[in-house]
Amino acid sequence: MTHNLLASASLVSLLIALPAMAQDAEPAALEEVVVTAARTQLPRSAMPSTVEVIGEAEIAQQTALGSSAVETVATLIPSFSPTRQKLSGAGETLRGRSPLFLVDGVPQSTPLRDDSRDGFTIDPFFIDRVEVIFGSNAIQGVGATGGVVNYVTAAPPAEGAGPSGRVQAATTFDDGEFGDSVGGKLAGIIGQDFGRFDLTVGAAYEARGAYYDGGGRRIGVDGTQGELQDSLSWSLFTKAGFDLTPDRRLELMINHFELEGDGDYVMLPGDRDIGLPTTSVRGVAPGVQPSNDVSSAALSYTDADVLGGTLRAQLFAHDYAGVFGGGTFGTFQDPAIAPIGTLYDQSANNSEKLGFKLDWQGDIAPLPGLSALVGVDALRDTTWQGLILTGRDWVPETRYESLAPFVQLNQRLFDGRLNLSGGLRYETVTLIVDDFETLWSYNGGQQVDGGEPGFEELLSNVGATFEVVPGLKAYGSFAQGFSMADVGRVLRGIDDPGQDVDTFLDISPVITDNYEIGLEYRRGGFDASIAAFRSETDKGARLVLVNGVFEVAREATEIEGVEVSARYAVSDTVRLGGAYASLEGRSDTDDDGAVDEDLDGANISPDRLILWAETDLTEALSLRLQAGRYFERSFDGQPAANDFEGYDLVDAVAVWRAGFGDVSLGVQNLLDEDYISYNSDTTRPTDDKSYFAGRGRTVTLGVTRRF
Repeated sequence: MTHNLLASASLVSLLIALPAMAQDAEPAALEEVVVTAARTQLPRSAMPSTVEVIGEAEIAQQTALGSSAVETVATLIPSFSPTRQKLSGAGETLRGRSPLFLVDGVPQSTPLRDDSRDGFTIDPFFIDRVEVIFGSNAIQGVGATGGVVNYVTAAPPAEGAGPSGRVQAATTFDDGEFGDSVGGKLAGIIGQDFGRFDLTVGAAYEARGAYYDGGGRRIGVDGTQGELQDSLSWSLFTKAGFDLTPDRRLELMINHFELEGDGDYVMLPGDRDIGLPTTSVRGVAPGVQPSNDVSSAALSYTDADVLGGTLRAQLFAHDYAGVFGGGTFGTFQDPAIAPIGTLYDQSANNSEKLGFKLDWQGDIAPLPGLSALVGVDALRDTTWQGLILTGRDWVPETRYESLAPFVQLNQRLFDGRLNLSGGLRYETVTLIVDDFETLWSYNGGQQVDGGEPGFEELLSNVGATFEVVPGLKAYGSFAQGFSMADVGRVLRGIDDPGQDVDTFLDISPVITDNYEIGLEYRRGGFDASIAAFRSETDKGARLVLVNGVFEVAREATEIEGVEVSARYAVSDTVRLGGAYASLEGRSDTDDDGAVDEDLDGANISPDRLILWAETDLTEALSLRLQAGRYFERSFDGQPAANDFEGYDLVDAVAVWRAGFGDVSLGVQNLLDEDYISYNSDTTRPTDDKSYFAGRGRTVTLGVTRRF
């Protein structure tokens, strides 16, 4: 832990020292950004929790490295797990728990059968900013036990403006293996305001090549969970708005995203004992290739003049299908179809959501400074997982229906220096499962009687922010969030006769209590923050590896940590920054009421330090250098083979603003570090097939033209 303490001390020293460097600067008001994911019209400065807004410029920098949307979040947020660089994000957490992914407020996650594909549902080209709310909360409903990641899509065109937009062309390749590593991307978006009506449309297409590690080896393909390398994706985006009156607006957003593997490679297992990672060779992958096929739509209505406040209504739909790779797995065998050991099959997870959000926010006139947010949410999520080659059901159709009224109050005192907040959300949930039969591999197949179990939960939050001196905010909060514990895994695995869904299935939600205190300082060109948090649940959902398959253990878990960040504008042309996160998590594995074992790499991220520097060399040329240190970690109670060795990554981005457009050159893993990815290094200690290395030095050259 010595290096962790040194890193934390260094950043704390930076927090102390840099304000003195900026002491002559005029006080700057706390950033007045309204975070739409919080569903309030309060400024960010009035929110009693850690919030990060990744803006358009930062997204452009990270995607210049060839990064995905979720990679951008993972790179810039130190308490977000390192990505697996695969289509699956299993084990990727925020503050050690699962975040809820949204696109313009539309939920993308699939909690009933969590397949961890929700990070790849939109092309980053269509994202204007990313709002990250840290810690469990229930304001967006089910799924936000680790926080909320909301992708906010392209804004409407400027009022009265003619056609405007941008086009992009880019290529990505490994610097040492140019051939099959080459990938390319074409994307464009255009919008126009026609008066009372505005329209924005866009399209993106990307072909990805093979990935290579720092040792020049082709990285192994994950033929089961799905791949990003050797894949094709395309996306269509539309946003149309109609101003009914100056105060009333109707807006429609539609996003469609597809990503599918090419299947040009097959895996060669590695050897953990000698440190040889899994690799790939040319070949034809069997079956239907793993893919994501996602459509989201939202129809939103806003009226800014209802009872002195603003009424908002959103009707949304989300349709997701995720295909996984196949095999002659024991689970898929059935002698009535083929001899045991010969039956090849593969699964597809499906989720169809339909819901609405209705809320009103305004001031409560009799009490100066008091504002209220009141509303109700409804959601129907129908999920099932089938075996697509034989037409069998693996997870039966499961319908989740919820209705949740809520109220949130905020009281401004002392001219806004003190903000007190509190809220309640009442969740009523019913889970509907018809009679079904499990696969033959579960003791010959079991007939299970359906049922309609449910639960009701009252979730609360309370918090306060206080402006200590101009530019310095202190805050504290308590908030509850909830999620489901992947009931699909439980239902598909029933192997005892005579079971009934009403009595067998434990659908009690994962209720997380999040406690947080923090300081934020903004003065002149200096921004800094420090937050300490604790998250606990009496009945969590820890992933446990059983016979090569991750199952869900309902255990008490406790996670605590600290996050520190700072950024300083040295001059008009030079900016520096850093961030650090340290997390510790433990679980009650023997159900004695006390936590006894560390959470492993499938359930918590490593401690991490991020440092970066930006400079504008000229008006036309800018550079960014960023470095991340993932600290080594051992896990008490886990096999020594799961110990994490740690690694360092350095990236660089240069942008030349030429007359014909912006030319970007991004180099990911600049020092060509040869490393094993965090998830591979800390899970499945005896599995040589999932011993994946991370990408080596990768170059992305792109041109973006705005008009």
